[in-house]
Amino acid sequence: MAQLYENIRELLPILGGLWAVLILLCILRPQRLFNSFWLLMTLAATAVTLAAMFGEHAPLVLVIMAGLIATALLMVPALLICNGVVMMRKEGRSLSNILSLLLGVFVGVGEIALLIWLVLNAFTQVHRTVSLLLIFVGLSVFYVSVLILTFVIYMLFIQLVPHLFRFDYIIIHGCGLIDGERVSKLLANRVDKAIQLFKRSKGRAFLLPSGGQGGDEKISEAQAMKNYLLERGIPEEQILMEDQSTTTEENLRYSRKIIDSREGRKRIALVTSNYHVYRCLLLARELKIRCAGVGAKVAWYYWPSAVIREFAAVFSQPLYLILGVVGFFVFVGLPMSYLVYNY
Repeated sequence: MAQLYENIRELLPILGGLWAVLILLCILRPQRLFNSFWLLMTLAATAVTLAAMFGEHAPLVLVIMAGLIATALLMVPALLICNGVVMMRKEGRSLSNILSLLLGVFVGVGEIALLIWLVLNAFTQVHRTVSLLLIFVGLSVFYVSVLILTFVIYMLFIQLVPHLFRFDYIIIHGCGLIDGERVSKLLANRVDKAIQLFKRSKGRAFLLPSGGQGGDEKISEAQAMKNYLLERGIPEEQILMEDQSTTTEENLRYSRKIIDSREGRKRIALVTSNYHVYRCLLLARELKIRCAGVGAKVAWYYWPSAVIREFAAVFSQPLYLILGVVGFFVFVGLPMSYLVYNY
């Protein structure tokens, strides 16, 4: 028992330091993707510390944890495919609505490839080319899965990072309207979250519904949100419309112009759907806008496909694309090169 407590005492300062740095990074620079990898490392250290609490049984506990994680990973493809089917039934058949299904197939193929390789090697001699191909597919899928997992965990974690309770300006990001003039459930959740922040700010904040008029819309998204706000008792003088933007970047850019033209304090919050917060903060950083990101809830079945779109949007940017390719070379290319010459 004494050794048990000694093990925990040795690990706790390290664990505490990792969590302290993580929280500090998330508060000061929530837009940095590096934070997601720090979070993953911190969670791994937490698991090791928890295992240490079991003293001599720690190795067994770690094996059980690894088994649970492996089981969860095996369930992921099935869940993603089921989600894709639900999305098609509820939202219609389109590329964006079947992303989770496609990812489920991709991950499933990789996991099956690894399982086939393990089973074949256990019972027979596998042809070198076949074996290398199965390993490559498995490693590639594992690499992409880890990137997506880290991205998703950080997107969830960032919602828990504390922020100011009172703001001077609350930007509400728009999205498509129903029948070209009514806010959708997705957009209503964003506006309702903004109203919550408005009330926390003692009704002194200015709400900035942001979004222009699409080709198939009768009014701008900003006007539809303003109508929604007025119906819920928000004073018209506290609403500043931005109705020219057509993209998330323009939402932020044009809203900042309105804010910069006004006097007084400028503590800013941007409100969007929870899956969209990280990319909004990333764009805000590029535009040098200091703000907090607040996420509104979305339907459970909508979330996986939306997250995949966000992941693709972030990693399609040149910097992140280059980092992703470099990571692929290091974690997949180098091991495969070694295996090709030594297998």
